[in-house]
Amino acid sequence: MRVLVGIGNPGRNYVGTRHNIGFYILDNFAHKLNLDFSPAKSDFWQVESSFDTFHFLLIKPTTYVNNSGLVIKYLLEKYDIKSDDILVIYDDVNLDLGNIRIRQSGSDGGHNGIKSIIYNLQNDKFPRIRFGINAEENDSDLADFVLSKFSNDEIKIIDNKLPLIYDLLKEFIFNGYGKMLDCYSKQTKNKTSNLSQNED
Repeated sequence: MRVLVGIGNPGRNYVGTRHNIGFYILDNFAHKLNLDFSPAKSDFWQVESSFDTFHFLLIKPTTYVNNSGLVIKYLLEKYDIKSDDILVIYDDVNLDLGNIRIRQSGSDGGHNGIKSIIYNLQNDKFPRIRFGINAEENDSDLADFVLSKFSNDEIKIIDNKLPLIYDLLKEFIFNGYGKMLDCYSKQTKNKTSNLSQNED
């Protein structure tokens, strides 16, 4: 079984904010599959489903970003799964809006949600998708910036990336991190090649 976790804050006030890009991505993924989130416990919402025989969970913790690790630790223990079967999707203020990076392990990079996960798992070896949320002109306080809402133009940029994200999430569910990384490399390489051809 694979578990996909989107990082974000619960409540209406946080809908559409930069820190909630993980929730936004999983909501879109579930919508495309005609699935709905439901409360599983007091501290997360979930979707439980399958592609053929490939069972998966979509998880949105309601512990707020800074305590995201509590939910992931609980899921690992409940389902007796390894950390490399969990994919964490979250915002990265150090990446330009819409840029995507994939990693299998690494430091928290200053993200408190990832810091909480590393602390609770006592290791940093879990796959993750970092989605850039930074704006070209950003002189805001970091805490205020990540809790600010995307503009309509920014949402268009994000939505243009959702088909790629959809493919990556499906690939992870079917085949795990390695094949997901191959899918990402192939698609981004093709896009770069197409851009080069258009410039010729």
